[in-house]
Amino acid sequence: MKETVQEKLKILADAAKYDVSCSSSGGKRKNTNKGLGNAEGMGICHSYTEDGRCVSLLKILLTNFCIYDCAYCVTRKSNDIKRAAFTVDEVVDLTLNFYRRNYIEGLFLSSGIFKNADYTMERLVRIAKKLRTEHKFNGYIHLKTIPGASDELIKEAGLYADRLSVNIELPSENSLKTLAPEKNYAEILTPMAAITTQLKQSKEEVKLFKHAPAFAPAGQSTQLIVGASQENDHQILSLSSQLYQNYNLKRVYYSGYVPVSTDSRLPVLVNPPLIRENRVYQADWLMRFYGFSASEIADEKHPNLDLEIDPKLSWALRNLQVFPIEINTADYELILRIPGIGVKSAKRIVAARRFTPLHLDHLHKFGVVLKRARYFITCAGKSPELRDYTEQAIRRRILFGEGSVRNSLVKQQLELFQQAS
Repeated sequence: MKETVQEKLKILADAAKYDVSCSSSGGKRKNTNKGLGNAEGMGICHSYTEDGRCVSLLKILLTNFCIYDCAYCVTRKSNDIKRAAFTVDEVVDLTLNFYRRNYIEGLFLSSGIFKNADYTMERLVRIAKKLRTEHKFNGYIHLKTIPGASDELIKEAGLYADRLSVNIELPSENSLKTLAPEKNYAEILTPMAAITTQLKQSKEEVKLFKHAPAFAPAGQSTQLIVGASQENDHQILSLSSQLYQNYNLKRVYYSGYVPVSTDSRLPVLVNPPLIRENRVYQADWLMRFYGFSASEIADEKHPNLDLEIDPKLSWALRNLQVFPIEINTADYELILRIPGIGVKSAKRIVAARRFTPLHLDHLHKFGVVLKRARYFITCAGKSPELRDYTEQAIRRRILFGEGSVRNSLVKQQLELFQQAS
């Protein structure tokens, strides 16, 4: 029995939910031809599910048929699931109809691999091309690049898509060989490098020729699965740092492994490691915006992130010799390393202290979280805390609050007294 478009949509939208590397921002495609949609600036509306996933895009697979048998993937060929595949015209029509109804502001299109990489990639490109050229669609388009696809198809994809992405999936070649034996790092990194090269060439062409076609103006991204293999957070962050440096990625997305099979090669998990996923995202943020290196956040001595506290606080507690930091004189880069102070707050501090010495009241107005920052700063030589605390004491006070810590200490003293008597 042949599925209807609605049935295909149900199957292929559900299969796409495991790919979190969809961004609906970063594009600057203007509507200059009186076509449909606009991806410039804040033109992409954002809506989120309860777990924080962005659903502002029509997020679907072209097909969930796949020639690969990756242990961690719900669409692997050995999995007993209902299969479906859209035609090129069906995806085009869905995108246009959903956009006109104001359900979406763009398209995120990925696919299982059927026949071979080029066969699949050619269809993804044809969809984007048809939307742009025939229907004058100016909304956001994110295409998933198929590992192993030719450079010519990747180059053509970048002419019609706002963002391209190649999912690296696992943090090491060994894990990839174990869980996805048909794949290898070379097939993944080659198109990533090709996209990087095209992005650089496109920027140079735009400088020389004002109306030169832009290539993937929102850049490229990738996804790493957290928890499907044995790599620790130090290995994951080190790989991400290398990807940012070598391939100039806009984002590395992290997806807590969702148990989808009972394969013996996979860890036994009841629920996705969402707290760990959140900590890795926070660490990634520190690398991208706070000047931290991967080795500062996690190293061989501390290979995994602390699940109780955020990575910035964890680093501060391990490096108490750096503190306290004088708010009125410290460099901007050092102020960024104080727990409870974000990028905006740090910029406000640096700007305001040119005119007057800053005190605690000023910091509160700037949005500084004093519950955290007070243990690591001085204002005009004065410390908000009248005594030096140990690493464990600061940790307890931040996690449980001063009152809870005081009650806990009293309880411990009573227990000791009762034992003694």
